[in-house]
Amino acid sequence: MIASHARIANSFITRLVGLLKTPSLAAGEGLYIAPCTQIHMFGMKYAIDVVFMDKQGQVVGLCQKIEPGQISPLFSRAFSCIEIPPGTISATRTETGDLVTTGPAAEAPKISS
Repeated sequence: MIASHARIANSFITRLVGLLKTPSLAAGEGLYIAPCTQIHMFGMKYAIDVVFMDKQGQVVGLCQKIEPGQISPLFSRAFSCIEIPPGTISATRTETGDLVTTGPAAEAPKISS
């Protein structure tokens, strides 16, 4: 499981603000952003991991410990991403090609290989 509590950012404003007003992400927290092919870390105060997925939920890109002020690569095949605490990609052994699934609001995005 990559996030047990993920907020959704799917409007212009929620995608623009993202995690800017948060002091950090705790283990299990995340922000699901759609649509999204690239993220920036301008104004952020802490590093994050980011998993980029296509419309079917297949992982098409990974960014580990992207730091404040940086810009991620552009993943043209991506439809969405989930921003998660640094170290989550490694801890969950998430890889390109994995499938991210979601459930009802009470459930979290999950990874399956």
